[in-house]
Amino acid sequence: MLLAGFSPLTIAILVAILAASALMSGLSGFGFSAVGALCLIVLPPKLGVPLLMTLSAANQIMSLRQLKADMKPIDQWWPDGPAPYLLGGLVGVPVGLAILSSLPTTDLMLVFGAFLVLYAGYSLARPHGARATVNGNWLTSSLVGMSGGVIGGFTAFPGAAVVVWSGLRHLPKRESRAIVQPYIFVLQLLSISLLALQKPETFGPTYWLLVAITVPVVLPCTLLGVRLYRQLSDVNFRRVTFILLGVSGLGLLIKAADTLPFVAHAMRMAKL
Repeated sequence: MLLAGFSPLTIAILVAILAASALMSGLSGFGFSAVGALCLIVLPPKLGVPLLMTLSAANQIMSLRQLKADMKPIDQWWPDGPAPYLLGGLVGVPVGLAILSSLPTTDLMLVFGAFLVLYAGYSLARPHGARATVNGNWLTSSLVGMSGGVIGGFTAFPGAAVVVWSGLRHLPKRESRAIVQPYIFVLQLLSISLLALQKPETFGPTYWLLVAITVPVVLPCTLLGVRLYRQLSDVNFRRVTFILLGVSGLGLLIKAADTLPFVAHAMRMAKL
């Protein structure tokens, strides 16, 4: 018996991956699509990427509602809040979607994925206290946001660049989430909207059925992740962040590899 064109085993694997994605994103404030990239082993990218964008946005809505007290009021978003990042991101997303539509992205994803894995590994391995903090201004933040928008447009991982920058600035966990989460939420909504305008056929019956199956799993797991987050110190939060950056890099490498023959064969076998 097939559901949405997939076997029950495939649906079960998909739900398990997205449950883990929601838990880790609720815990860290980002990384839903990083863990969720494993879905691309059983879903074609043209279906998997929009699904991840949609579920990531739903995940952020739930998380932001739970952490409303930690978020800055909108009138304080400039210049030290998410506004400069969003300004850059709004410019970057259309560029990223254009790359997704017209240019080969495998090499870009391999390079950026490898960078994230190496950066996360270095950050976790370096001795405690051996750190150098960088300073930023609204222009730098806008450029970081723009790079995140470009990357997110063709990978569904818009938060990675902003998270790396927040880590370099050693922001406390509340301040980091107050920037990263609104940024991811707005950029995912923008990406979905532009994709719906450019390629409405992407959002067909299979897409909506998968959304209906997975949302009831994603939202409760997000709440559980937020509860775990409240118990983390700033030090442990940074550790979780670096781990998820590494997972983000691995997710990009997996996504870049989804056109390789052995991965395509695995996808076909999973649907049998």
